[in-house]
Amino acid sequence: MTESVRFEVLGPVRAWRGDVELELGPPQQRAALAVLLLQGGTSLSPAQLVEALWAGAEPRAATGMVRSYISRLRHALEPDTPIKSISGGYAMVTPALDLTEFQHLLAAGDARSLRAALALWHGTPLSGVNGFEAERVRLEQLRLKAIEDLAAADIEAGRHVEATAALSDLIAEQPLRERPRELQMLALYRSGRQAEALDVFTHIQRLLEDELGLYPGPELREMQRRILSSDPTLAATITRPTQLPPELPEFAGRSEELADLSDALTRPGVPVIALEGLAGIGKTTLAIQLGHQIARSFPDGQLFTDLATSPDPLAELLRGIGVTDPPPSPSERAALWRTRTTGRRLLLVLDDAQDADQIRPLLPGAGGSAVVITARQRLYGLPYAHWQKLVGLTPPESLTLLERLIGPRTALDLSATQELIRRTAGLPQVLQAVGARVASRPDWTMTQALQRLGRPAPGSPITPPECWAIEKPYESALAQLSPAQSHAFSALSHLNTPTIQLSQAAAALNLPLPDTAALLESLVDAHLLEPAGPDTYSYQEPLQAFARSRPGQKNWIDTAERQNA
Repeated sequence: MTESVRFEVLGPVRAWRGDVELELGPPQQRAALAVLLLQGGTSLSPAQLVEALWAGAEPRAATGMVRSYISRLRHALEPDTPIKSISGGYAMVTPALDLTEFQHLLAAGDARSLRAALALWHGTPLSGVNGFEAERVRLEQLRLKAIEDLAAADIEAGRHVEATAALSDLIAEQPLRERPRELQMLALYRSGRQAEALDVFTHIQRLLEDELGLYPGPELREMQRRILSSDPTLAATITRPTQLPPELPEFAGRSEELADLSDALTRPGVPVIALEGLAGIGKTTLAIQLGHQIARSFPDGQLFTDLATSPDPLAELLRGIGVTDPPPSPSERAALWRTRTTGRRLLLVLDDAQDADQIRPLLPGAGGSAVVITARQRLYGLPYAHWQKLVGLTPPESLTLLERLIGPRTALDLSATQELIRRTAGLPQVLQAVGARVASRPDWTMTQALQRLGRPAPGSPITPPECWAIEKPYESALAQLSPAQSHAFSALSHLNTPTIQLSQAAAALNLPLPDTAALLESLVDAHLLEPAGPDTYSYQEPLQAFARSRPGQKNWIDTAERQNA
């Protein structure tokens, strides 16, 4: 299939088929093509073409020359020429024209479209042909307006550096044009460069007086007045985000942690607190609860982003504060983020962080914001962060949570309820799953619930739904382990002792003591084991049940059983 021809008038008049430039003949023949292209599909008679090409100074054989130009152009544009004969005249039928695309993009008006529109220009419009001076002036004015509109859009998006650079080039080209000066003053003012912004006015005032004997127009004078008075409406449009997910209705406990964290986050500077703990321990829930509790201390808004799922957290945060078209490069986005957050009281929750490099560019500028980070393991390389490890709820807090989930049955059989609490180790996601399961069975007593709940033996054909809810976070935590860590986590769960001595683990895993110590400490870092004394470790009961359900290496299990014998 033959490629259609593309035409250009925003520069030399040219035609292309694919990457091949077509030969259009001498300047007057190109001019005939340009006249037809600019008519937007309207038919012109030979006489109208003659008038357009020679403006009353046509040669004696002008009509024949026009017909010759059209014939040669058709030949050059074969096989699918867009020049059609209509009612004794000629017309270009729906040509692919850069000017048409430029006008469509210009009408869209957003920064991305304006940038694409200006990219279509490649020199003086309609160059290489005679005449068309009025059209050149019209198109040039459209180009200048597009540059100004793009600078205005960049300023609104916080891209003051890009806007200032583009405006400087335009001012060098058009030194007496006033709107670029007005926009440059605004860009400089919003960049914190008030004195330089006022110098722009002084310079254009002198230039206009020297060159034209005029004073700056009302728009420039108004911009100067507003800058001198520090008009608050000159500041960038502020978006106040409220992105925190809703609070958990059954939230219970953590009162001590909430008080300490609340106090830490309202201190001067940019306080950064970080919550670490086992998957499902309630880090995100606590961060959200905390955010709602102290939201009034951060009147400029609250931002929340899930770092595990967001493809571009920095762009997401910028859009959250009103930057509709973030800069393309990461360093520009980080610089703009710091600029737009400096001096603002924002609360930023960065959920499920993976490493310190992910966090550093997301920290806001100084002057009132605060940051809450959640991570499964402590992230080293963030010396300014205050870390707090979350553990299970206390027995009273666990009881409160179960009462909210189940109701008065918990008090009717308190000993069974307390035993259930002991087995959950205060882990919130376990309590939530168990509580929801018991709540769905109103005929169960707490004793019956205690008997019925629990993970079935390995190989059972049915896994209760509460087990999936409990173990889903553990599965995701396990996926982040190395094979050696995963094997050790499963194998050591078969040592049926309350605690695991380092020497026992080394024998069961058939590893030297130093390697075993490093391996077990890595599981402590992942919160899958708990330190229980010097060279001593233990499982939380729900984690041990989960670990035993994992497929393990048979020889490791046999070794563990021999260690117990």
